[in-house]
Parts: sequence; C-alpha cells; structure tokens
Amino acid sequence: GGDLAFLQARTVDKPLHNAEVMRQFYNRFLVLRTLDVPVIAAINGSAVGAGLCVAMACDLRIVANDAKLGWTFTALGLHPGMAATHFTPLLLGYQQAARMLLTSEVITGAQSVGMGLALEALPQAEVLERARKLALQISSQSPVAVRTLIKSLRMRQDRGLAEALAREADCQSQSYASTDILEGIEAVRNKRRPNFLK
Repeated sequence: GGDLAFLQARTVDKPLHNAEVMRQFYNRFLVLRTLDVPVIAAINGSAVGAGLCVAMACDLRIVANDAKLGWTFTALGLHPGMAATHFTPLLLGYQQAARMLLTSEVITGAQSVGMGLALEALPQAEVLERARKLALQISSQSPVAVRTLIKSLRMRQDRGLAEALAREADCQSQSYASTDILEGIEAVRNKRRPNFLK
C-alpha cells in the first residue's frame, strides 16, 4: 500500500501539482503494461491499496490462500488511484468492484479466486513455484503468438485507461485538499478506525 509520509506530504501541496505527481507515480508502476510479455504476479503476502493495483495491472495473479488483499483507499479518506477504478470493475464486475472499493474491505487470497481477482490460491510456500511453472508453460509457446496475443488482450483492457488515470489523479488531488485524509492517516498510525466528519 501507500507510504504514509508520501500521502502526508501531498496534503500541503497544491491540487494541480498533486494531480501531476500522482500521474507520474501511477506511470512509474503501471509501465509493466507496456512490456511485450505476459506479467504474472505472485502474491504471497499482503497486497493492499497501491500494491494490489500493481498486481491488478499484471496479466495473471497467483495468490497465497491467506494473503490479505484490498483497496483501502476510502478508509484513508482518499479516492482510489493506480487504475483501481479501471481494472477492478473489469476483473470483478461492477457490483463487486463497487463494494470492495467503497467499503475498503480486505479479503483473503482464497476468497479472491471466486471473485475473479486471482487465477489460483495456494499455500504460501507454493505460490512462487506455481507462478514460475505458469511462466515456463507460456514461454514454451510461440514467442510471436504470445507477444501479439498479450497486446491484443491488453488492448481491450486498456481502452479508457488513460482517462481513468487522469480522473483518479484529479480526484486524489481533491482528497489531499480535504481533512479526511489527515484523519485517515492519523487513524492508521494509531491503529484505530477513522472518524470522518459528516
């Protein structure tokens, strides 16, 4: 997930600059969408917030049964970013995506498979080896076919991605101007539930 000091620093910056900072932040991690090979995420621990967004940008996800996964942006007082509002509905469907993003619910890796977020859930010690075997299986196929296929698969998924990232960056810059994020950060630091003003 996000670095609390980074988030705190955003609260004293100007909204226009924050939107640009966030777009640059997203691009640093989402560059893996431009690789011409399939990207497999092996999640054997927590993937929360931005960490889960990076995993969602991968083509396939293998996860530990007991891994913790969630988009906890709203519990921080922050609009989701890193393409969460783009990829989550594509992977989970609108209703499940809305529930997960709006509630900041954290689920297990085992639960994520039934929702379509992960391909397989395994004991933690088997996750990396399974991801490697899957990569080997893919790499034994025609390189030309795999490269062109991954571009074709991503082309549909990436339609509207740039617009979603721009919207998320703008909305996050509004979140940084709110007192909600300060309360959310303080709540995380003190290991308590946030008490947002209504």
